[in-house]
Amino acid sequence: MEGRAPPPPSTTEDSLLTPEQIKRIELNRLKAKARQRQREQEAGASSTPNLNQKRPLEVIPAVSTSPTAPKPLKRDSRLGKYFEYDLSKMVNSKGGFLVEDGKEVDEDSRAKERERERQRAKQNLEPPMYLDPSLNPKCRECQSIDIDYIYKKIFGCLVCNKCKDEYPEKYGLLTKTECKEDYLLTDPELRDRELLPHLLKANPHKSTFANMMLFLRCQVEDFAWKKWGSPEALDAEWERRTEEKKKKKNKKFEEGLRDLRKRTREGIWQRRKDQEHRHVFGVMEDLGDGMGRQVCHESQAFTMDDPNQAESSKISTSLELEQIEVNLFRSKTLYKPTRARGVFGGQVISQAIVAATNCVDPAFGLHCYFLLSASPAIPIIYFVERLREGRSYTTRSVKAVQNGKVIFQLMCSYHKPEPWQPTHQWPMPEAPSLEECELEEVLFRRRATREDLPSKVRDIFLSYALERENGPISVRRAGLTIENGTQTSMHWLQARTGQAAHYKAPYQKCILAYLSDLNFDDFCCEDGLLYVVICPRAASGRAVVHGRLYSRAGNLVAVTCQEGVVRANVRGPTENKAKL
Repeated sequence: MEGRAPPPPSTTEDSLLTPEQIKRIELNRLKAKARQRQREQEAGASSTPNLNQKRPLEVIPAVSTSPTAPKPLKRDSRLGKYFEYDLSKMVNSKGGFLVEDGKEVDEDSRAKERERERQRAKQNLEPPMYLDPSLNPKCRECQSIDIDYIYKKIFGCLVCNKCKDEYPEKYGLLTKTECKEDYLLTDPELRDRELLPHLLKANPHKSTFANMMLFLRCQVEDFAWKKWGSPEALDAEWERRTEEKKKKKNKKFEEGLRDLRKRTREGIWQRRKDQEHRHVFGVMEDLGDGMGRQVCHESQAFTMDDPNQAESSKISTSLELEQIEVNLFRSKTLYKPTRARGVFGGQVISQAIVAATNCVDPAFGLHCYFLLSASPAIPIIYFVERLREGRSYTTRSVKAVQNGKVIFQLMCSYHKPEPWQPTHQWPMPEAPSLEECELEEVLFRRRATREDLPSKVRDIFLSYALERENGPISVRRAGLTIENGTQTSMHWLQARTGQAAHYKAPYQKCILAYLSDLNFDDFCCEDGLLYVVICPRAASGRAVVHGRLYSRAGNLVAVTCQEGVVRANVRGPTENKAKL
């Protein structure tokens, strides 16, 4: 039907229809033909099979209203907002921006940019060749007019490409590093274009590095000869600097080697220290008679009173020694007080006296010196030296050794009692009886109950109370008096032996040495002693303390004198040293 032409309308009908009617008829005819063509296509697509006996797929347009038509994809909301630009309407402003046609462009900026481009292009152009050969620049070596215009422009050197390659010792390029190392030039000299012009090129190692500075060899050599005087002087200076660098390098190597040796020695010492036996003690075994024992799990040969080196509750345990040789003894228990640097000094003194007493008839006075602090984890060896044997006086020297170092030295002077000699003593001051005074552990516990007390101070009070409660010596404060500007403190001290009748005078003096330095008459430490302490002077961080110990009967049984370091929490003025 599409191939047949419609019959021509008669002239009679044409004369009866208006132009508008004719136009409408033609439009209707075209619409009818389009609908008919669409029906034929739909019928053919659904019914006519293809070569594979399959119905062909039909494409549904995006604007179709069919319910089976695919819906358009929605934009992902996670992409955020964006602006759509029509790149076909954009123009290049040559300023790094894309400007739409409708927007104004700064014509002055465009003109300046074009002028800069023209100047750059002009600089990169090679100069023209003249027809007159005498006007053209010539190579300084071969008089050729084929010169390298980059060399002429940067270095002012007329040389052709052929001669540049044939004479690299004159026209080769040097880097800044080569100029500094080989010709001993400095950075300010190399940066000065008037002294040494240079060519900038991109760094071949990495694009982000700074540009390379390339210098002409003949110009660098001429400047270096002027600076150092001659090539020989330059070589001498180069050798001198090389020798200095070698010395500095060797010195640095020696320092590093010494440091390595030092750290190696420290490491070996630390490894040996770590390999030392560390005692791990078990549960306390009660041996009776106030004695107890704890055995190390790792070494059955060593015993200790407490795994934390706590003070024994029995004085006999604190004074116990093991005799190794005739004049050689070893401690069995050591005690470190709370917040102390080392072993309790009174225990070292008393154990030293026990060692000395085992070598002589006991009745003595003594002087002693502490040299180093001692560790409670390692036994102390006591070496007794028999200095003098007399009829009335005998002298013994005791050295306490730990880790191969003398930590304490004691000098004892033993004296046979002479009761027929006259007696004189300072009277015992008035003081409350032992039973009327409060134990220090009770006092510390009561102070720890205060609500306004800081937690750190409370812990210190409780640790002191526990230490006093478990210690071999009970302490009671008897009073504090001030007379003529002199402060005197009094304490009742009582040994917790448990069996006072079994300990004779020599052992009682060793117990007293747990507290003091000198003693005279017979007494019993378990019965209680009044300790009167006076400090005559304290200055420059040192103090001297005198003490007197009285029995309950008022007898002065011991006199002590001790000098030690006593510093307040005050720092001295800082010294301003001039810095030259």
